[in-house]
Amino acid sequence: MSTTTLPALLKPARRLLLQRRIRIIVAITITYNVIEAIVAIAAGTVASSTALVGFGLDSIVEVLSAAAIAWQFAAPDPEKRERLALRVIAVSFFGLAAYVSVDAVLALTGVREPDHSPVGIVLAAVSLAIMPFLSLVERRTGTELGSASAVADSKQTLICSYLSAAVLVGLVLNLAFGWTWADPVAGLVIVVFAVREGLEAWRGDACKTPVSALTGERQVEACDCC
Repeated sequence: MSTTTLPALLKPARRLLLQRRIRIIVAITITYNVIEAIVAIAAGTVASSTALVGFGLDSIVEVLSAAAIAWQFAAPDPEKRERLALRVIAVSFFGLAAYVSVDAVLALTGVREPDHSPVGIVLAAVSLAIMPFLSLVERRTGTELGSASAVADSKQTLICSYLSAAVLVGLVLNLAFGWTWADPVAGLVIVVFAVREGLEAWRGDACKTPVSALTGERQVEACDCC
């Protein structure tokens, strides 16, 4: 087995600054996604939009992910909480995928037919503008801080950007051309992303680099299972 070379420790003042920045990003992410979830689920229910409801549920997953990070790093030893945090995120993704899959099938078979949703279009467009920025800031901060969880959460936020684009395309096609199938198909795109991210989160605790190693507190041996 090889030994991982660790980065130099950050100065205490810089580390505190980065940790504070992560907390601010997490707070913004939670606040925005709570609002996004309420609006998306409400608008999606009114319009019978599979993609929009799924988008709202994904926002709840984003909240759970950010909350898991906040909970994890509130502990004196964050590493002890990493396994449970990853499992919570993974299960949330699988639940999201199951719901959207069933709803999409109902829509494609004609049991539920989506209506137009201008509110959903605006919401998806706003999210597409905001999420990439939050993801970039969190990823850069997490990388410098050496936080595996923060970097992983930034990737999940980036996934939210992809989902925003998929939902936006589906809603616009339905509005412009009356392509009702575009909405559930966009919902199935969400399923693909959700399952992939869920599997990555579930496997993440089986072969992960401990937080203490990433932050430069100790060395670890390379894992042979990855």
